[in-house]
Amino acid sequence: MKFLRLYLQLLKKYPLARLLSLAGILLLAFAFTSLARHSSRKRPEILSLMPPVSSPGETVIIYGENFGSERFDSFVEISGSRITSSGYSLWTDNQIRIVLPQTVEDGLVTVHTSSGNSNPSFFAKQSGIPVAVRQNPRTSLPVIKSIEPASAEPGDTIVITGANFGNVRGTSQVYFSANRSYTNAAAAQKLTGQAGVYISANEMDFDYEYWSDSELHVRVPDGAATGSLYVQTANGMSRNQLFTVEYKAGRSSYSSSRVYVVQVNADIENRGQGQDSRITLYIPRPPVCASQPVANLTEVSPEPLIKNDLHDIIQQIDISGGNGSKQRFSQVFAVEVYAVTSGIDSRQVKRYSDRQRLLYSMFTSSDSCVPSSNPAIIQLVQSVVGREKNPYRQAKLIYEYLIENFTVYQEVRAGNVTVLDMLEQNYGDAYDFSVMFTALCRAAGIPALPVSGILVEDNATTRNHWWAEVYFEGYGWFPVDPALGAGLNFAPQQEIANKAEFYFGNMDNQHIIFSRGWTQIKPSLLNSKIVYRPRTYALQSVWEEASDSMLNYSSLWNNPTIIGIEQIH
Repeated sequence: MKFLRLYLQLLKKYPLARLLSLAGILLLAFAFTSLARHSSRKRPEILSLMPPVSSPGETVIIYGENFGSERFDSFVEISGSRITSSGYSLWTDNQIRIVLPQTVEDGLVTVHTSSGNSNPSFFAKQSGIPVAVRQNPRTSLPVIKSIEPASAEPGDTIVITGANFGNVRGTSQVYFSANRSYTNAAAAQKLTGQAGVYISANEMDFDYEYWSDSELHVRVPDGAATGSLYVQTANGMSRNQLFTVEYKAGRSSYSSSRVYVVQVNADIENRGQGQDSRITLYIPRPPVCASQPVANLTEVSPEPLIKNDLHDIIQQIDISGGNGSKQRFSQVFAVEVYAVTSGIDSRQVKRYSDRQRLLYSMFTSSDSCVPSSNPAIIQLVQSVVGREKNPYRQAKLIYEYLIENFTVYQEVRAGNVTVLDMLEQNYGDAYDFSVMFTALCRAAGIPALPVSGILVEDNATTRNHWWAEVYFEGYGWFPVDPALGAGLNFAPQQEIANKAEFYFGNMDNQHIIFSRGWTQIKPSLLNSKIVYRPRTYALQSVWEEASDSMLNYSSLWNNPTIIGIEQIH
Protein backbone atom coordinates (compact mmCIF):
# COMPACT_ATOMS: atom_id res chain seq x y z
CA MET A 1 0.00 0.00 0.00
CA LYS A 2 2.85 2.35 0.79
CA PHE A 3 4.42 1.61 -2.60
CA LEU A 4 1.09 2.22 -4.35
CA ARG A 5 0.60 5.64 -2.62
CA LEU A 6 4.14 6.63 -3.60
CA TYR A 7 3.51 5.52 -7.19
CA LEU A 8 0.25 7.55 -7.39
CA GLN A 9 2.01 10.65 -6.03
CA LEU A 10 4.69 10.29 -8.71
CA LEU A 11 2.04 10.03 -11.43
CA LYS A 12 0.28 13.15 -10.12
CA LYS A 13 3.46 15.19 -9.71
CA TYR A 14 5.56 14.20 -12.76
CA PRO A 15 4.19 14.11 -16.35
CA LEU A 16 7.18 11.94 -17.41
CA ALA A 17 6.15 9.24 -14.93
CA ARG A 18 2.65 9.22 -16.46
CA LEU A 19 4.15 8.90 -19.95
CA LEU A 20 6.47 6.01 -18.97
CA SER A 21 3.61 4.18 -17.23
CA LEU A 22 1.44 4.44 -20.31
CA ALA A 23 4.28 3.15 -22.50
CA GLY A 24 4.81 0.21 -20.14
CA ILE A 25 1.14 -0.72 -20.25
CA LEU A 26 1.12 -0.60 -24.04
CA LEU A 27 4.29 -2.69 -24.21
CA LEU A 28 2.83 -5.36 -21.93
CA ALA A 29 -0.36 -5.45 -23.96
CA PHE A 30 1.62 -5.83 -27.18
CA ALA A 31 3.73 -8.62 -25.70
CA PHE A 32 0.66 -10.45 -24.42
CA THR A 33 -1.07 -10.14 -27.80
CA SER A 34 2.03 -11.35 -29.66
CA LEU A 35 2.41 -14.29 -27.31
CA ALA A 36 -1.22 -15.24 -27.74
CA ARG A 37 -0.93 -14.93 -31.52
CA HIS A 38 2.27 -17.01 -31.55
CA SER A 39 0.80 -19.74 -29.36
CA SER A 40 -2.24 -20.00 -31.62
CA ARG A 41 -0.16 -20.40 -34.78
CA LYS A 42 0.23 -23.75 -36.41
CA ARG A 43 3.27 -25.08 -38.20
CA PRO A 44 3.39 -24.20 -41.88
CA GLU A 45 2.31 -26.90 -44.32
CA ILE A 46 3.14 -27.13 -48.03
CA LEU A 47 0.26 -28.54 -50.09
CA SER A 48 1.73 -28.14 -53.59
CA LEU A 49 4.47 -26.50 -55.60
CA MET A 50 3.65 -24.98 -58.99
CA PRO A 51 5.42 -25.69 -61.17
CA PRO A 52 7.51 -28.43 -59.52
CA VAL A 53 10.00 -28.21 -62.41
CA SER A 54 11.34 -24.80 -63.39
CA SER A 55 14.45 -22.78 -64.28
CA PRO A 56 16.46 -19.96 -62.64
CA GLY A 57 14.76 -16.57 -62.98
CA GLU A 58 11.25 -18.04 -63.20
CA THR A 59 8.50 -17.69 -60.58
CA VAL A 60 7.41 -20.65 -58.44
CA ILE A 61 4.27 -20.55 -56.29
CA ILE A 62 4.11 -22.49 -53.01
CA TYR A 63 0.53 -23.26 -51.96
CA GLY A 64 -0.20 -24.27 -48.39
CA GLU A 65 -1.35 -23.16 -44.95
CA ASN A 66 -0.06 -21.27 -41.91
CA PHE A 67 2.69 -19.32 -43.69
CA GLY A 68 1.72 -16.10 -41.88
CA SER A 69 0.15 -12.96 -43.37
CA GLU A 70 3.58 -11.28 -43.58
CA ARG A 71 7.06 -12.69 -44.03
CA PHE A 72 8.90 -10.99 -41.13
CA ASP A 73 11.80 -13.41 -40.36
CA SER A 74 10.26 -16.37 -42.20
CA PHE A 75 11.99 -17.80 -45.25
CA VAL A 76 11.96 -20.52 -47.91
CA GLU A 77 14.84 -22.95 -48.34
CA ILE A 78 15.58 -24.99 -51.49
CA SER A 79 18.17 -27.77 -51.38
CA GLY A 80 19.74 -26.30 -48.24
CA SER A 81 20.02 -22.74 -49.66
CA ARG A 82 17.89 -19.91 -48.23
CA ILE A 83 15.99 -17.62 -50.64
CA THR A 84 17.12 -14.03 -49.96
CA SER A 85 14.74 -11.13 -49.29
CA SER A 86 14.77 -9.92 -52.90
CA GLY A 87 13.48 -13.29 -54.10
CA TYR A 88 9.94 -12.93 -52.67
CA SER A 89 7.23 -11.29 -54.77
CA LEU A 90 4.30 -12.35 -52.57
CA TRP A 91 3.86 -13.77 -49.06
CA THR A 92 0.40 -14.58 -47.65
CA ASP A 93 -0.89 -17.14 -45.18
CA ASN A 94 -1.57 -19.68 -47.94
CA GLN A 95 0.61 -18.62 -50.86
CA ILE A 96 4.26 -17.71 -51.39
CA ARG A 97 5.72 -16.55 -54.71
CA ILE A 98 9.47 -16.73 -55.19
CA VAL A 99 11.78 -15.94 -58.07
CA LEU A 100 14.32 -18.74 -58.43
CA PRO A 101 17.95 -17.61 -58.04
CA GLN A 102 20.56 -18.45 -60.66
CA THR A 103 22.25 -20.86 -58.24
CA VAL A 104 19.14 -22.97 -57.53
CA GLU A 105 19.63 -26.76 -57.55
CA ASP A 106 17.38 -29.81 -57.33
CA GLY A 107 16.30 -30.65 -53.80
CA LEU A 108 13.78 -30.37 -51.00
CA VAL A 109 11.73 -27.18 -50.49
CA THR A 110 10.76 -26.16 -46.95
CA VAL A 111 9.07 -23.11 -45.41
CA HIS A 112 10.48 -21.89 -42.09
CA THR A 113 8.46 -19.65 -39.74
CA SER A 114 8.59 -18.85 -36.05
CA SER A 115 6.06 -21.66 -35.51
CA GLY A 116 8.33 -24.32 -36.99
CA ASN A 117 9.36 -25.92 -40.26
CA SER A 118 7.00 -27.23 -42.90
CA ASN A 119 6.89 -30.64 -44.47
CA PRO A 120 9.28 -30.87 -47.46
CA SER A 121 8.26 -30.75 -51.11
CA PHE A 122 10.54 -31.55 -54.03
CA PHE A 123 11.79 -29.14 -56.70
CA ALA A 124 13.59 -30.16 -59.89
CA LYS A 125 15.69 -27.91 -62.10
CA GLN A 126 14.43 -27.87 -65.69
CA SER A 127 17.88 -28.28 -67.25
CA GLY A 128 18.36 -31.60 -65.48
CA ILE A 129 15.08 -33.13 -66.68
CA PRO A 130 15.09 -35.05 -69.95
CA VAL A 131 12.49 -33.78 -72.42
CA ALA A 132 10.23 -36.44 -73.84
CA VAL A 133 9.90 -35.97 -77.59
CA ARG A 134 8.67 -38.19 -80.38
CA GLN A 135 11.69 -39.54 -82.17
CA ASN A 136 12.30 -41.77 -85.12
CA PRO A 137 13.99 -44.92 -83.74
CA ARG A 138 16.10 -45.16 -86.87
CA THR A 139 17.69 -41.80 -86.22
CA SER A 140 17.66 -41.71 -82.39
CA LEU A 141 19.40 -45.00 -81.60
CA PRO A 142 22.95 -44.54 -80.29
CA VAL A 143 25.65 -45.15 -82.89
CA ILE A 144 29.30 -46.04 -82.16
CA LYS A 145 31.73 -44.85 -84.84
CA SER A 146 35.07 -45.53 -83.14
CA ILE A 147 36.70 -46.68 -79.91
CA GLU A 148 40.16 -45.39 -79.02
CA PRO A 149 42.27 -47.21 -78.07
CA ALA A 150 40.88 -50.51 -79.38
CA SER A 151 42.38 -52.39 -76.42
CA ALA A 152 43.08 -51.40 -72.82
CA GLU A 153 43.58 -52.71 -69.29
CA PRO A 154 40.94 -52.53 -66.53
CA GLY A 155 40.83 -48.96 -65.23
CA ASP A 156 42.19 -47.38 -68.43
CA THR A 157 40.14 -44.63 -70.11
CA ILE A 158 38.75 -45.21 -73.58
CA VAL A 159 37.07 -42.64 -75.86
CA ILE A 160 33.92 -43.69 -77.68
CA THR A 161 32.85 -41.39 -80.53
CA GLY A 162 29.52 -41.58 -82.33
CA ALA A 163 26.06 -40.03 -82.23
CA ASN A 164 22.79 -39.97 -80.26
CA PHE A 165 24.36 -40.73 -76.88
CA GLY A 166 22.42 -37.85 -75.27
CA ASN A 167 23.78 -34.62 -73.82
CA VAL A 168 23.48 -35.98 -70.26
CA ARG A 169 24.00 -39.57 -69.19
CA GLY A 170 20.94 -39.99 -66.97
CA THR A 171 20.36 -43.75 -66.80
CA SER A 172 22.35 -44.53 -69.94
CA GLN A 173 25.13 -47.10 -69.64
CA VAL A 174 28.14 -48.47 -71.49
CA TYR A 175 28.24 -52.27 -71.40
CA PHE A 176 31.27 -54.54 -71.81
CA SER A 177 31.45 -58.31 -72.21
CA ALA A 178 31.80 -59.76 -68.72
CA ASN A 179 34.55 -61.97 -67.40
CA ARG A 180 32.15 -64.83 -66.60
CA SER A 181 29.90 -67.28 -68.41
CA TYR A 182 26.65 -69.19 -67.87
CA THR A 183 25.93 -72.77 -68.71
CA ASN A 184 22.23 -72.13 -68.10
CA ALA A 185 21.65 -69.38 -70.70
CA ALA A 186 17.87 -69.28 -70.25
CA ALA A 187 18.13 -68.76 -66.48
CA ALA A 188 20.81 -66.10 -67.03
CA GLN A 189 18.66 -64.13 -69.45
CA LYS A 190 15.66 -64.31 -67.09
CA LEU A 191 17.82 -62.96 -64.24
CA THR A 192 19.78 -60.27 -66.10
CA GLY A 193 17.39 -59.35 -68.91
CA GLN A 194 20.26 -59.68 -71.41
CA ALA A 195 20.87 -62.35 -74.05
CA GLY A 196 24.63 -62.19 -73.50
CA VAL A 197 26.78 -61.76 -70.43
CA TYR A 198 27.69 -58.11 -69.87
CA ILE A 199 28.80 -55.74 -67.15
CA SER A 200 28.33 -51.98 -67.19
CA ALA A 201 30.82 -49.29 -66.29
CA ASN A 202 30.41 -48.68 -62.57
CA GLU A 203 29.30 -45.33 -61.10
CA MET A 204 30.66 -46.27 -57.67
CA ASP A 205 34.12 -46.71 -59.21
CA PHE A 206 33.79 -43.35 -61.02
CA ASP A 207 34.12 -45.08 -64.41
CA TYR A 208 32.06 -42.44 -66.24
CA GLU A 209 34.31 -39.41 -66.78
CA TYR A 210 32.68 -37.49 -69.65
CA TRP A 211 29.37 -37.79 -71.53
CA SER A 212 28.13 -35.83 -74.52
CA ASP A 213 25.91 -36.59 -77.47
CA SER A 214 28.87 -37.53 -79.66
CA GLU A 215 31.73 -38.49 -77.32
CA LEU A 216 32.09 -40.61 -74.19
CA HIS A 217 35.10 -41.03 -71.88
CA VAL A 218 34.73 -44.26 -69.93
CA ARG A 219 37.09 -46.41 -67.91
CA VAL A 220 37.22 -50.14 -68.56
CA PRO A 221 35.32 -51.56 -65.56
CA ASP A 222 36.45 -54.21 -63.13
CA GLY A 223 35.19 -57.57 -64.40
CA ALA A 224 35.22 -56.70 -68.13
CA ALA A 225 36.57 -59.10 -70.74
CA THR A 226 37.41 -59.13 -74.45
CA GLY A 227 34.26 -59.24 -76.57
CA SER A 228 31.40 -56.90 -77.39
CA LEU A 229 30.85 -53.33 -76.24
CA TYR A 230 27.66 -51.32 -76.71
CA VAL A 231 25.94 -48.14 -75.50
CA GLN A 232 22.42 -48.31 -74.02
CA THR A 233 20.22 -45.18 -73.81
CA ALA A 234 16.52 -44.61 -73.22
CA ASN A 235 16.04 -44.83 -76.99
CA GLY A 236 17.67 -48.23 -77.36
CA MET A 237 21.08 -49.83 -77.78
CA SER A 238 23.85 -49.39 -80.29
CA ARG A 239 25.28 -52.16 -82.39
CA ASN A 240 27.96 -54.24 -80.72
CA GLN A 241 31.58 -53.27 -81.32
CA LEU A 242 34.60 -55.49 -80.71
CA PHE A 243 36.81 -54.41 -77.83
CA THR A 244 39.88 -56.09 -76.33
CA VAL A 245 40.61 -56.09 -72.59
CA GLU A 246 44.25 -56.71 -71.70
CA TYR A 247 45.16 -58.48 -68.47
CA LYS A 248 48.90 -58.05 -68.14
CA ALA A 249 48.76 -58.59 -64.35
CA GLY A 250 46.37 -61.54 -64.64
CA ARG A 251 42.66 -61.62 -63.91
CA SER A 252 40.15 -63.04 -61.46
CA SER A 253 37.79 -65.82 -62.49
CA TYR A 254 34.14 -65.95 -61.45
CA SER A 255 32.32 -69.26 -60.96
CA SER A 256 29.64 -71.13 -59.00
CA SER A 257 26.96 -68.47 -59.25
CA ARG A 258 24.17 -68.48 -56.68
CA VAL A 259 21.06 -66.30 -56.63
CA TYR A 260 19.81 -65.33 -53.19
CA VAL A 261 16.34 -63.95 -52.57
CA VAL A 262 16.96 -61.57 -49.68
CA GLN A 263 14.27 -59.89 -47.58
CA VAL A 264 14.88 -56.74 -45.52
CA ASN A 265 12.27 -55.50 -43.01
CA ALA A 266 11.99 -52.47 -40.76
CA ASP A 267 9.13 -51.87 -38.29
CA ILE A 268 8.13 -48.40 -37.08
CA GLU A 269 5.74 -48.09 -34.14
CA ASN A 270 4.20 -44.83 -32.97
CA ARG A 271 4.16 -44.57 -29.18
CA GLY A 272 1.20 -42.20 -29.30
CA GLN A 273 2.87 -39.14 -27.75
CA GLY A 274 4.34 -35.94 -29.14
CA GLN A 275 3.50 -33.83 -32.16
CA ASP A 276 2.92 -34.90 -35.73
CA SER A 277 6.19 -35.81 -37.42
CA ARG A 278 7.74 -37.20 -40.58
CA ILE A 279 10.20 -40.09 -40.53
CA THR A 280 12.48 -41.01 -43.42
CA LEU A 281 14.08 -44.46 -43.62
CA TYR A 282 17.24 -45.07 -45.66
CA ILE A 283 17.08 -48.81 -46.36
CA PRO A 284 20.34 -50.16 -47.86
CA ARG A 285 20.19 -51.80 -51.27
CA PRO A 286 22.82 -54.30 -52.48
CA PRO A 287 25.22 -52.72 -55.02
CA VAL A 288 26.29 -54.15 -58.37
CA CYS A 289 29.95 -55.06 -58.91
CA ALA A 290 32.02 -57.74 -60.67
CA SER A 291 31.42 -60.44 -58.05
CA GLN A 292 27.78 -59.40 -57.53
CA PRO A 293 26.62 -58.43 -61.05
CA VAL A 294 22.86 -58.55 -60.40
CA ALA A 295 20.94 -56.98 -57.51
CA ASN A 296 17.31 -56.50 -58.54
CA LEU A 297 14.56 -55.08 -56.34
CA THR A 298 11.70 -57.53 -56.89
CA GLU A 299 9.21 -56.46 -54.19
CA VAL A 300 8.77 -53.35 -52.08
CA SER A 301 6.04 -52.31 -49.65
CA PRO A 302 4.82 -49.66 -49.27
CA GLU A 303 5.74 -47.79 -52.46
CA PRO A 304 8.95 -45.86 -51.62
CA LEU A 305 9.51 -42.14 -51.85
CA ILE A 306 12.67 -42.77 -53.92
CA LYS A 307 13.31 -46.19 -55.46
CA ASN A 308 16.29 -45.50 -57.72
CA ASP A 309 18.85 -44.03 -55.35
CA LEU A 310 22.29 -45.55 -55.89
CA HIS A 311 22.70 -46.73 -52.27
CA ASP A 312 19.27 -46.89 -50.60
CA ILE A 313 15.55 -47.42 -50.96
CA ILE A 314 14.15 -44.25 -49.34
CA GLN A 315 10.87 -44.68 -47.49
CA GLN A 316 8.88 -41.99 -45.71
CA ILE A 317 6.04 -42.07 -43.18
CA ASP A 318 3.94 -39.37 -41.49
CA ILE A 319 3.10 -40.12 -37.86
CA SER A 320 0.38 -38.25 -35.97
CA GLY A 321 0.78 -37.52 -32.29
CA GLY A 322 -2.28 -39.45 -31.19
CA ASN A 323 -1.85 -42.59 -33.26
CA GLY A 324 -0.40 -45.79 -31.79
CA SER A 325 -0.06 -47.63 -35.11
CA LYS A 326 2.73 -49.87 -36.39
CA GLN A 327 3.93 -50.08 -39.99
CA ARG A 328 6.29 -52.55 -41.65
CA PHE A 329 8.58 -51.59 -44.54
CA SER A 330 9.66 -54.57 -46.62
CA GLN A 331 12.03 -55.02 -49.56
CA VAL A 332 12.94 -58.18 -51.44
CA PHE A 333 16.06 -58.38 -53.63
CA ALA A 334 17.30 -61.03 -56.06
CA VAL A 335 21.10 -60.96 -55.70
CA GLU A 336 23.50 -62.98 -57.84
CA VAL A 337 26.82 -63.77 -56.15
CA TYR A 338 29.92 -65.42 -57.61
CA ALA A 339 32.82 -67.21 -56.02
CA VAL A 340 36.05 -65.37 -56.95
CA THR A 341 39.41 -66.99 -57.64
CA SER A 342 42.43 -64.73 -57.94
CA GLY A 343 44.58 -65.10 -61.04
CA ILE A 344 46.91 -62.23 -60.22
CA ASP A 345 50.58 -62.16 -61.23
CA SER A 346 52.07 -60.17 -58.34
CA ARG A 347 55.27 -59.44 -60.31
CA GLN A 348 53.25 -57.51 -62.90
CA VAL A 349 51.31 -55.35 -60.42
CA LYS A 350 52.38 -51.77 -61.08
CA ARG A 351 52.88 -48.90 -58.69
CA TYR A 352 50.04 -46.41 -59.07
CA SER A 353 50.77 -44.04 -61.95
CA ASP A 354 47.31 -42.42 -62.19
CA ARG A 355 47.13 -40.76 -58.78
CA GLN A 356 44.85 -38.04 -60.14
CA ARG A 357 42.14 -40.59 -60.75
CA LEU A 358 39.11 -40.00 -58.54
CA LEU A 359 39.01 -43.65 -57.47
CA TYR A 360 42.59 -43.38 -56.21
CA SER A 361 42.12 -40.12 -54.29
CA MET A 362 38.77 -41.21 -52.81
CA PHE A 363 39.89 -44.62 -51.59
CA THR A 364 43.25 -43.57 -50.20
CA SER A 365 41.71 -40.81 -48.04
CA SER A 366 40.55 -40.90 -44.44
CA ASP A 367 36.79 -40.66 -43.82
CA SER A 368 34.27 -41.03 -40.99
CA CYS A 369 34.64 -44.81 -41.08
CA VAL A 370 38.30 -45.38 -42.00
CA PRO A 371 40.85 -43.52 -39.76
CA SER A 372 43.76 -43.86 -42.19
CA SER A 373 45.23 -40.45 -41.28
CA ASN A 374 45.52 -41.34 -37.57
CA PRO A 375 49.19 -41.07 -36.46
CA ALA A 376 49.10 -44.54 -34.87
CA ILE A 377 47.89 -46.06 -38.16
CA ILE A 378 50.57 -44.25 -40.17
CA GLN A 379 53.33 -45.29 -37.76
CA LEU A 380 52.17 -48.92 -37.76
CA VAL A 381 51.95 -49.26 -41.54
CA GLN A 382 55.42 -47.83 -41.98
CA SER A 383 56.84 -50.50 -39.70
CA VAL A 384 54.81 -53.26 -41.42
CA VAL A 385 55.58 -52.54 -45.09
CA GLY A 386 59.11 -51.21 -44.57
CA ARG A 387 60.80 -50.51 -47.91
CA GLU A 388 58.45 -52.68 -49.98
CA LYS A 389 57.10 -50.74 -53.00
CA ASN A 390 54.99 -53.34 -54.83
CA PRO A 391 51.30 -52.64 -53.90
CA TYR A 392 50.37 -56.34 -53.93
CA ARG A 393 53.18 -57.32 -51.57
CA GLN A 394 52.44 -54.30 -49.35
CA ALA A 395 48.80 -55.39 -49.01
CA LYS A 396 49.85 -58.97 -48.27
CA LEU A 397 52.29 -57.84 -45.58
CA ILE A 398 49.47 -55.86 -43.92
CA TYR A 399 47.10 -58.84 -44.14
CA GLU A 400 49.64 -61.27 -42.69
CA TYR A 401 50.51 -58.86 -39.89
CA LEU A 402 46.85 -58.58 -38.84
CA ILE A 403 46.00 -62.27 -38.86
CA GLU A 404 49.25 -63.24 -37.09
CA ASN A 405 49.29 -60.55 -34.38
CA PHE A 406 45.61 -60.00 -33.51
CA THR A 407 42.94 -62.36 -32.22
CA VAL A 408 39.56 -62.30 -33.92
CA TYR A 409 36.61 -61.83 -31.53
CA GLN A 410 33.82 -64.24 -32.49
CA GLU A 411 30.96 -61.88 -31.53
CA VAL A 412 30.33 -58.30 -32.65
CA ARG A 413 31.64 -55.86 -30.04
CA ALA A 414 28.99 -53.59 -28.55
CA GLY A 415 29.04 -50.33 -26.63
CA ASN A 416 31.33 -47.33 -26.97
CA VAL A 417 34.06 -49.02 -29.01
CA THR A 418 36.25 -47.90 -31.92
CA VAL A 419 38.48 -49.72 -34.37
CA LEU A 420 41.53 -48.03 -32.81
CA ASP A 421 40.92 -50.12 -29.65
CA MET A 422 42.38 -52.99 -31.63
CA LEU A 423 45.86 -51.52 -31.42
CA GLU A 424 45.74 -51.49 -27.62
CA GLN A 425 43.83 -54.72 -26.96
CA ASN A 426 45.33 -56.92 -29.71
CA TYR A 427 41.93 -58.29 -30.68
CA GLY A 428 38.88 -57.15 -32.61
CA ASP A 429 35.72 -58.37 -34.31
CA ALA A 430 35.17 -58.76 -38.07
CA TYR A 431 34.30 -55.05 -38.38
CA ASP A 432 37.57 -54.06 -36.68
CA PHE A 433 39.63 -56.37 -38.90
CA SER A 434 37.96 -55.02 -42.06
CA VAL A 435 38.32 -51.33 -41.20
CA MET A 436 41.83 -51.72 -39.75
CA PHE A 437 43.04 -53.53 -42.89
CA THR A 438 41.46 -50.80 -45.06
CA ALA A 439 42.98 -48.00 -42.98
CA LEU A 440 46.48 -49.50 -43.12
CA CYS A 441 46.23 -50.02 -46.89
CA ARG A 442 45.05 -46.45 -47.45
CA ALA A 443 47.84 -45.12 -45.25
CA ALA A 444 50.27 -47.06 -47.48
CA GLY A 445 48.80 -45.43 -50.60
CA ILE A 446 46.81 -48.49 -51.71
CA PRO A 447 43.18 -47.79 -52.71
CA ALA A 448 40.97 -49.88 -50.42
CA LEU A 449 37.43 -49.94 -49.09
CA PRO A 450 35.59 -51.75 -46.30
CA VAL A 451 32.78 -54.02 -47.48
CA SER A 452 29.70 -54.63 -45.36
CA GLY A 453 27.02 -57.26 -45.82
CA ILE A 454 25.96 -60.68 -44.62
CA LEU A 455 27.43 -64.18 -44.47
CA VAL A 456 25.05 -66.97 -45.47
CA GLU A 457 25.49 -70.15 -43.45
CA ASP A 458 24.73 -73.60 -44.90
CA ASN A 459 21.30 -73.62 -43.24
CA ALA A 460 20.46 -70.27 -44.93
CA THR A 461 20.74 -68.31 -41.70
CA THR A 462 22.61 -65.03 -41.95
CA ARG A 463 24.82 -62.82 -39.82
CA ASN A 464 26.30 -59.38 -40.32
CA HIS A 465 29.84 -59.46 -41.65
CA TRP A 466 32.61 -57.15 -42.88
CA TRP A 467 35.53 -57.70 -45.23
CA ALA A 468 37.53 -55.51 -47.66
CA GLU A 469 38.68 -54.91 -51.22
CA VAL A 470 41.92 -53.39 -52.52
CA TYR A 471 42.46 -51.98 -56.01
CA PHE A 472 45.50 -52.81 -58.14
CA GLU A 473 46.13 -50.71 -61.24
CA GLY A 474 45.73 -52.77 -64.40
CA TYR A 475 44.02 -55.60 -62.50
CA GLY A 476 40.95 -54.32 -60.65
CA TRP A 477 39.40 -55.01 -57.25
CA PHE A 478 40.93 -57.78 -55.13
CA PRO A 479 38.83 -59.29 -52.28
CA VAL A 480 40.29 -59.80 -48.80
CA ASP A 481 38.56 -61.17 -45.68
CA PRO A 482 40.95 -60.63 -42.73
CA ALA A 483 38.51 -61.92 -40.08
CA LEU A 484 37.95 -65.28 -41.79
CA GLY A 485 41.66 -65.47 -42.50
CA ALA A 486 42.32 -64.93 -38.78
CA GLY A 487 40.00 -67.76 -37.75
CA LEU A 488 36.45 -66.37 -37.44
CA ASN A 489 34.09 -69.34 -37.15
CA PHE A 490 32.38 -69.99 -40.49
CA ALA A 491 31.74 -73.15 -42.51
CA PRO A 492 31.64 -72.35 -46.25
CA GLN A 493 29.69 -74.62 -48.58
CA GLN A 494 32.92 -75.96 -50.07
CA GLU A 495 35.68 -76.91 -47.66
CA ILE A 496 38.75 -74.64 -47.65
CA ALA A 497 42.04 -76.23 -46.59
CA ASN A 498 43.95 -73.06 -45.73
CA LYS A 499 41.60 -70.15 -44.92
CA ALA A 500 44.43 -67.73 -44.14
CA GLU A 501 45.83 -68.21 -47.63
CA PHE A 502 42.48 -68.50 -49.41
CA TYR A 503 40.85 -65.29 -48.13
CA PHE A 504 43.61 -63.09 -49.51
CA GLY A 505 42.39 -62.66 -53.09
CA ASN A 506 39.65 -65.32 -53.18
CA MET A 507 36.04 -65.27 -52.02
CA ASP A 508 33.30 -67.86 -51.64
CA ASN A 509 29.78 -67.25 -52.98
CA GLN A 510 28.26 -66.89 -49.50
CA HIS A 511 29.19 -63.21 -49.02
CA ILE A 512 26.32 -60.84 -49.98
CA ILE A 513 27.37 -57.20 -50.25
CA PHE A 514 25.15 -54.36 -48.99
CA SER A 515 27.72 -51.55 -49.13
CA ARG A 516 31.17 -51.01 -50.62
CA GLY A 517 32.82 -48.19 -48.69
CA TRP A 518 31.30 -45.56 -46.45
CA THR A 519 28.05 -43.92 -47.62
CA GLN A 520 27.77 -40.34 -46.35
CA ILE A 521 24.07 -39.40 -46.36
CA LYS A 522 23.15 -35.73 -45.94
CA PRO A 523 20.05 -34.98 -43.82
CA SER A 524 17.15 -33.66 -45.89
CA LEU A 525 15.69 -31.42 -43.13
CA LEU A 526 17.09 -28.70 -40.92
CA ASN A 527 17.51 -29.62 -37.23
CA SER A 528 16.31 -33.17 -37.88
CA LYS A 529 16.93 -36.04 -35.49
CA ILE A 530 19.31 -38.65 -36.88
CA VAL A 531 19.61 -42.35 -36.04
CA TYR A 532 22.94 -44.02 -36.85
CA ARG A 533 23.36 -47.79 -36.52
CA PRO A 534 26.96 -48.86 -35.90
CA ARG A 535 28.42 -52.21 -36.95
CA THR A 536 25.54 -53.46 -39.00
CA TYR A 537 25.18 -54.92 -42.50
CA ALA A 538 25.67 -51.57 -44.29
CA LEU A 539 28.07 -48.69 -43.68
CA GLN A 540 26.11 -45.42 -43.85
CA SER A 541 25.83 -42.28 -41.76
CA VAL A 542 22.01 -42.08 -41.55
CA TRP A 543 19.46 -44.89 -41.16
CA GLU A 544 16.50 -42.85 -39.87
CA GLU A 545 15.72 -39.15 -39.95
CA ALA A 546 12.83 -37.56 -38.05
CA SER A 547 11.60 -33.97 -38.23
CA ASP A 548 12.53 -31.70 -35.34
CA SER A 549 9.17 -31.89 -33.51
CA MET A 550 9.10 -33.91 -30.30
CA LEU A 551 8.09 -37.44 -31.15
CA ASN A 552 8.05 -40.76 -29.32
CA TYR A 553 8.38 -43.75 -31.64
CA SER A 554 10.31 -47.01 -31.79
CA SER A 555 12.02 -48.72 -34.70
CA LEU A 556 13.13 -52.31 -35.22
CA TRP A 557 15.49 -53.10 -38.09
CA ASN A 558 15.60 -56.82 -38.77
CA ASN A 559 18.78 -58.28 -40.22
CA PRO A 560 18.41 -59.48 -43.83
CA THR A 561 16.98 -62.98 -44.18
CA ILE A 562 17.27 -65.51 -47.02
CA ILE A 563 13.89 -66.65 -48.34
CA GLY A 564 15.19 -68.47 -51.41
CA ILE A 565 18.40 -69.78 -53.06
CA GLU A 566 18.92 -70.80 -56.67
CA GLN A 567 22.06 -72.29 -58.22
CA ILE A 568 22.52 -70.85 -61.74
CA HIS A 569 25.56 -72.95 -62.71
